[in-house]
Amino acid sequence: MSDASGTAEGAREAPDVGELSPPDRTLMGPGPSDVHPRVLRAMSTPLVGHLDPAFIEIMDEVQELLRYAFQTDNRWTIPVSGTGSASMETAIGNLVEPGDTMLVPTNGYFGGRMKSMAERAGGEVVTVDAPWGEPLDPVAVERAFDEHQPDVFGFVHAETSTGVLQPNVSELTDIAHAHDAYVIADCVTSLGGVELRVDEWDVDVAYSGPQKCLSCPPGASPLTLSDRAMDKVLDREEDPRSWYLDVSLLEGYWGEERSYHHTAPITNVYALREALRIVAEEGIEARWARHREVAGELKAGLQDLGLAMNAPDEYWLPSLNAVRVPDGVDDGAVIERLLDEDDIEIAAGLGDLAGDIWRIGCMGHSARRKNVEFLLAALEDALAAQGYEA
Repeated sequence: MSDASGTAEGAREAPDVGELSPPDRTLMGPGPSDVHPRVLRAMSTPLVGHLDPAFIEIMDEVQELLRYAFQTDNRWTIPVSGTGSASMETAIGNLVEPGDTMLVPTNGYFGGRMKSMAERAGGEVVTVDAPWGEPLDPVAVERAFDEHQPDVFGFVHAETSTGVLQPNVSELTDIAHAHDAYVIADCVTSLGGVELRVDEWDVDVAYSGPQKCLSCPPGASPLTLSDRAMDKVLDREEDPRSWYLDVSLLEGYWGEERSYHHTAPITNVYALREALRIVAEEGIEARWARHREVAGELKAGLQDLGLAMNAPDEYWLPSLNAVRVPDGVDDGAVIERLLDEDDIEIAAGLGDLAGDIWRIGCMGHSARRKNVEFLLAALEDALAAQGYEA
């Protein structure tokens, strides 16, 4: 039964929601970073179908641009439909089979996430230990290989929870391959921001997210697999537990056939294409240098305020600066003041470092001198409000 207006009796009232008006933040946390205006413009362009010939051409371009960013010739280089955790689960869930042993690190939050995903894939997990805030020692890695003989080894190239950049990547991959194991590298906070050479370093699988050093909204996340890794995936006796993230099926869409698997996030692929075009225009090595230079100015300014970095200089991660919270300072109050007073986002510590550090990103379009100067001035005021003196 309806009233005179045609509305059914008992129908829910329509929500009264106004125009979208998010605050205009300066994003200097662990991600997302500020999105480049060109990327935002790309997202406003018309949609086409995910099997449209025009989109097929875009897919080819995105794959070639991703190969450049990863510094790889890997044929199996794609954006996974989802956030960085989706590309992470695609990597681990396809390479780790039931009964496989995976070696993961304990020196940060995301090694723990690797562990969880490997266990869900049916793998047995063993660890190589290092304190939070330190990289993996190749000697410890080799000892773990000798003891456990793992099938797959995962490590975090740029640990977002500690601000540590893993050196000696080639040493780690050499150890793994000498034991006939496969290597998965978490490059979520390194792709497009710090030196990363997938082929030269002999990494079998690398994954990332677009919202950090690429300055692109999350939604289409980079992944690359070597032929050797893809052979293992295609030779599995048991299908991966995720249909959606099954690389052997995704290959049909992103490979030569371009056959339907799922509806790709078209606008996110547009965005990733434009973000990667910006990387190519800047030049990957010039981009690495810019991140190091601008983050170096941030680091120097933080030290001028009497603040200490969590990571030693030799392991410092330019794209994510972990800064020790001084005694007597409320880390959450500083974060809240920066957000409320200055529209600046930084983040607190995770896991073992919760309450002990701030995590300050210097990534992609956010890695600009004016952002660094703005943050340092606002941080100085926030610390002074708590009675802190350098």
